[in-house]
Amino acid sequence: MSTFDKDFNPLAEEEALQRHIAKALKVRPPSGRNLDVPYAIIKRVFKPTTVGAENIPDEPCLFIGNHSLFAMDGWVLAPIMQKEQGRFLRGLGDRFLFANEKVGNAVLAAGGTMGHPAVCTALMEAGEDLLVFPGGAHEAVKRADDVYQLQWKERYGFVKLALQHGYTIMPFGMVGPDEFYAHFMEGDEIPDSALGNVLRRFGMLDDNTRADMLPPIPMGALGSLIPKPKRCYIGFGEPVYLEAQKKKPTKAQLDKTRNQVAAEIEEQLSQLLLMREQERGKEGLLRRILSI
Repeated sequence: MSTFDKDFNPLAEEEALQRHIAKALKVRPPSGRNLDVPYAIIKRVFKPTTVGAENIPDEPCLFIGNHSLFAMDGWVLAPIMQKEQGRFLRGLGDRFLFANEKVGNAVLAAGGTMGHPAVCTALMEAGEDLLVFPGGAHEAVKRADDVYQLQWKERYGFVKLALQHGYTIMPFGMVGPDEFYAHFMEGDEIPDSALGNVLRRFGMLDDNTRADMLPPIPMGALGSLIPKPKRCYIGFGEPVYLEAQKKKPTKAQLDKTRNQVAAEIEEQLSQLLLMREQERGKEGLLRRILSI
């Protein structure tokens, strides 16, 4: 049974939510080999370049960025931020990540938490750095022609909470992880394909399956499932300082803040893509071969 099962009564679900918050607040930043090893691997394989880090305020922030295919960005960003900037980012993820207790505990141990308003509020009150990708699963399973495009739909939750708590928003863009894998087949093409017919026979697809939420069939380095060693670029824009709202934020306030954050991210993506193009000739032969 899920920790937050839909059949829970309100009291039981509230108790489960409070247990989740308590667990999250106990998690400490990684140190020693738990930080040094993943950091060394990320630096060696993806050679991340960070620009605009001087824009990051000393105060706790809500970091907002573009989400990459298969959510690979977090694996690159987290050790870089912790090791180089001394910032332990608490990623707010979808509820389904905590449906299984073992998986949920592993996510918590890595600093991830459930993207629930009560959880976010508790972490903000504790002065934690938070990480949110408003595009969520939609951006994590995007088509190849949608890379580096924000797909936030009508999501305003992160803006509401930031305004309510006067939490500074730190927009950033990230280039690289969206191209760790080529798309052998797009997710929305699977249901009508031969593979889709096989999946239906095994009960893994049915008429209720949302084609827009199916991930593409990935193809990594040399056709394997190993991510391509694409160089990564992380750019931080201008922070968005907010004052706590005594009243419920208006739609105009929400739109203004959200548009400001989105514009900062899109500007960073544009600059990072240009920077990558200017440095393209510096890649070694092996990296170029593995990145095809």
